[in-house]
Amino acid sequence: MSTRRATPSRTTLRPTHLLVASVVLLVSLLASVLFGAAELGVGRVLAEITAQLTGGLSPLSEREAAILWELRVPRAALGVAVGAALAVSGAAFQGVFRNPLADPYLLGAAAGAGLGVTTVIALAPGWGSEQALVQLAALVGSLGGVALTWTIGRSAGSDTATLVLAGVAVTSFLTAGQTFVQQMRLESLQQIYMWILGRLAVTGWAEVLSVLVPLVPAATVLCLCARLLDLLGTGDDEATALGVRPRVVRSLVLVSASVATAAAVSAAGLIGFVGLVVPHLVRLAAGGSYRIIVPLSLLYGGAFLVAADMLARTVLAPAELPIGVITAFAGAPFFAVLLRTRSTS
Repeated sequence: MSTRRATPSRTTLRPTHLLVASVVLLVSLLASVLFGAAELGVGRVLAEITAQLTGGLSPLSEREAAILWELRVPRAALGVAVGAALAVSGAAFQGVFRNPLADPYLLGAAAGAGLGVTTVIALAPGWGSEQALVQLAALVGSLGGVALTWTIGRSAGSDTATLVLAGVAVTSFLTAGQTFVQQMRLESLQQIYMWILGRLAVTGWAEVLSVLVPLVPAATVLCLCARLLDLLGTGDDEATALGVRPRVVRSLVLVSASVATAAAVSAAGLIGFVGLVVPHLVRLAAGGSYRIIVPLSLLYGGAFLVAADMLARTVLAPAELPIGVITAFAGAPFFAVLLRTRSTS
């Protein structure tokens, strides 16, 4: 008789998971505020942070303190919020579609949000700086893109591969619509182009709050639905037998993920691959349960984008690369390896 013990399945979020992810996020945040075009000095920045925490004397001049607290810290916070939103929505889409290749950029959510924002910037230039209107346009576009993907995919077949192919078609169509709108208003082309490439430009905490306000409830819903995503992975019949209502759960998750995607896109433009790469790395490192993947994607997504932004600011300093270029450099080879691995398996 075999005495080999069964390998424990990794389906539970452990405190060590959260501790490691929190440390990674904290280190990336600290590195982001320490380094930049303006040389503040690592020791002086650390002394300034200590002084703020303890009520001591600031070692920075008024200008240096403004650079640190009004530019670098809000920018790092925005990076955390945007990265968390893209990564957690990618994890949720992968759970709903039961396909690890799914992410906001394959299912029409990001392209729909992009079309909405482009339309506002190009056709309502006077309102293009109104963050609330930009967010609303991004949300409508994101929900519309996912709904169109879902409708076309379900009418063509019930398998997840068909849904992803429908997402590719919808994304192509919405991107073409975005290009069409751009060409209608050539005077807005540069502004739209810079936004499309992705950037974390902040003038204060308003941009950070504009992402956090929709992200917090959306991410809360997604974390609460993580166990239900695991049950959906066993198949609709089995999930229904366990008391789950698949249609309700999918609708709730899709809406929440679309809200998170729209918040990120409206604030930072089209930054690809975060929603694909981060959940995959979490899955490889910590396990395949969405009870692990969804909450850890929040933390690691924030750390990933903050690190990418730091590279974007420093690689060609004093010039600054669009952050979408950095994530594409990291994500495109990862996606190719992933396709190769799946093909081989």
